[in-house]
Amino acid sequence: MISEDLFREAKKFLPGGVDSPVRTYKPYPFFAKRAEGSKIYDVDGKSYIDYCLAYGPLMLGHANPSIVEAVSKQLKNGTAYGVPTENEIKLAKQVVQRVPCADMVRFVNSGTEATMSAIRLARAFKGRDKIVKFEGSYHGAHDCVLVKSGSGAAGLPDSPGIPEDTTKNTILIPFNDEEALVKILEKEGRNIAAVIVEPVMGNVGCIPPKEGYLKFLREVTAENDIILIFDEVITGFRIAKGGAQEYFGVTPDLVTFGKILGGGFPIGALAGKREIMEMVAPSGDVYQAGTFNGNPVSIKAGLTSFKQLDNKFYEDMRVKGDNLRVRMRDILEECGLNFKVAGLSSMFQLYFTDRDVLNYEDAKSSETGKFDVYFHKLLEGGVFIPPSQFECCFLSKMHDEDDLERTVEIMEDAIKTVKDGLG
Repeated sequence: MISEDLFREAKKFLPGGVDSPVRTYKPYPFFAKRAEGSKIYDVDGKSYIDYCLAYGPLMLGHANPSIVEAVSKQLKNGTAYGVPTENEIKLAKQVVQRVPCADMVRFVNSGTEATMSAIRLARAFKGRDKIVKFEGSYHGAHDCVLVKSGSGAAGLPDSPGIPEDTTKNTILIPFNDEEALVKILEKEGRNIAAVIVEPVMGNVGCIPPKEGYLKFLREVTAENDIILIFDEVITGFRIAKGGAQEYFGVTPDLVTFGKILGGGFPIGALAGKREIMEMVAPSGDVYQAGTFNGNPVSIKAGLTSFKQLDNKFYEDMRVKGDNLRVRMRDILEECGLNFKVAGLSSMFQLYFTDRDVLNYEDAKSSETGKFDVYFHKLLEGGVFIPPSQFECCFLSKMHDEDDLERTVEIMEDAIKTVKDGLG
């Protein structure tokens, strides 16, 4: 069956025909058949240079041979045990060695579980209920972080089925705005348990922090005795060996991971300072559990992936990302367009706005209709990016110069198509 037929069939059995809302686009998404290296292949016989990379986990590309071999051996020894394994200790040690704030680790199954547990732990440690998050940041699909702005920055549910009481303790403020946080702390500081932040906002496109902003967050949270949580589900092990906290030189109290940590398999993790982490059950009273926590397949994939993620790897990825972003800006300049290219290291996005993109409001000024034209033109040319203006694009180890040259050609054609539409 071809993608169009599969989508028609899928809608009979899966809500909207997909298992995650970000995977759909009009008229219908392509259905994958296989993937290898930098390429993904659909059931219609087409191939694409892939910059979605399953929304970030595939730092080493699709079907990395070392990971495939290691996982194949693990599968023969069992897929789940429900008891501890030595490899859990090995991967936890690797995380502790790499990550500045990490003294202890709890492995879970997704970024959603990790952030939910981090918030619960911070509230228990401080004995307070309120948290601060940033407008447009995504910290998973659990109730207290699925919020939109309300009066006085109070959080209102962002999805039906979430009671208002669930989000009344979630306060929203703009990213990259020091004054907004200072005002909230003056009013609510004694009631706030934690500030949770994506060090680089990766679920509203790609918005890096202003210079010094993360250091400001660290200083004011320390001054007000508030837990600082870095949500590094996206940036963790992508932009540096120790994640964003190494990259920016700022050490939070707690950090959450997912995606790259599992080497392409489902995983999440919560890590942080010993005095906080020891409150997690069974050493403490803060409950967290999961049938697949520390799953041996995911753990093995993570260990195998880490062997390839050394300093040279990150330098190579930085150079590759810088070169692509420069070439994208050159195209825009040649076309006389003032759209904004954002990103750092192996992360990038193009915003169809002339505003500098520093927060969610700036990102929303991007014209999504132009993005849709750009996306479909890229797809037509054989380049796949996430089908939303408000997602991040990623590079992998397997994107070579031929891929990038071809991508830039197709991007130029797509951007010129957008420009022609403006005329």
